[in-house]
Amino acid sequence: MDAHTRSDPVDDQVDLAVEMFKLLADGTRLRILWALLHGEHSVGDLAAHVGAQPAGVSQHLAKLRLARLVKVRREGNRMFYAAENTHVRELVEQALFHADHVVGGDLHVDAPPPRRRREA
Repeated sequence: MDAHTRSDPVDDQVDLAVEMFKLLADGTRLRILWALLHGEHSVGDLAAHVGAQPAGVSQHLAKLRLARLVKVRREGNRMFYAAENTHVRELVEQALFHADHVVGGDLHVDAPPPRRRREA
């Protein structure tokens, strides 16, 4: 089915997409998600990686979890976070590749677009 034959999104879909984009409109959250695309991390690791306080990172992760953009795994008393699924990966990668394209970078030329993988 191509874009011309798809039906318009329903209001609930649009509203949820708007809320998701609002969540991604924060540089720290986008950096957190980028790090999580490359593997699982604890709050402390993420805080060091993005240059933020652990309490702030924890609050960002809570919002991202509620939006189902990240998932958590408990190991003893430690929590490890990862990107929820390939949809999150594609969303973040495409946003950053587009930003690079807009500012005149060459990621869109040198890097192939992310491969689409089917989820089971």
